[in-house]
Amino acid sequence: MTTDLLGAIRDNYQQVLSRIERAAETVGRKAGEVRVVVVTKGHSLDVTRAAMQLGTQALGENYVEAAIPKIETLGRGDGVAWHMIGHIQSRKANMVCEYFDYVHSLDRMKIAARLNRYWTDPRRKLPVLLECNVSGEESKYGWKAWDERAHWPALAEKVPELLSFPNLAIEGLMTMAPYLSEPELARPYFERLRRLRDYLEDRFPQVDWRELSMGMSADYEAAVREGATMVRIGTAILGERPD
Repeated sequence: MTTDLLGAIRDNYQQVLSRIERAAETVGRKAGEVRVVVVTKGHSLDVTRAAMQLGTQALGENYVEAAIPKIETLGRGDGVAWHMIGHIQSRKANMVCEYFDYVHSLDRMKIAARLNRYWTDPRRKLPVLLECNVSGEESKYGWKAWDERAHWPALAEKVPELLSFPNLAIEGLMTMAPYLSEPELARPYFERLRRLRDYLEDRFPQVDWRELSMGMSADYEAAVREGATMVRIGTAILGERPD
């Protein structure tokens, strides 16, 4: 890792923070309400180490087995948490519980049961977000949530069972918007997730639904304007992933 590349990553990170601040200000929010999850998926150990030096408190990985060598080598540094942001295969739920601190992608009851079974830290529950498909795209995972009248009540019916798992703590929702030509075109999808959060919050006030994980490198400013509390950013900070 060259000094120039380290400097470029740091500059990119500062630019992202500045753009988040400007986006937040346009809707009367504070930049401090938004956390950046730096997505190190597909990047080398050196680049991931550089990401840890940025001051971020969260690193995001999509694939369990690819993340494990990084986590074992780099640890958690100055309080850095590792976030699982990708689809979880049921047979790998035990590894998620062993290596990760936070889950963005709880998308079905089977995975909830597996995570609850394998999480053994007596000091805290595993914080999880419900991944919701608000676009209707077949390529996306998540609880069906694009039809307000059909899907939202169906999801609400599942919440009591999700709340019954003693080792899990639901903290909010996550989504991915479609890939669109203009970032602003993603706003209706982020707005839909925010309204779904409000819908669930009204019905389950005992749950702290504070987190909305939405927005990536191409559309995070639109997500911030719609209420994102976590944005998952890789390319805009670390550059393109090597293939």
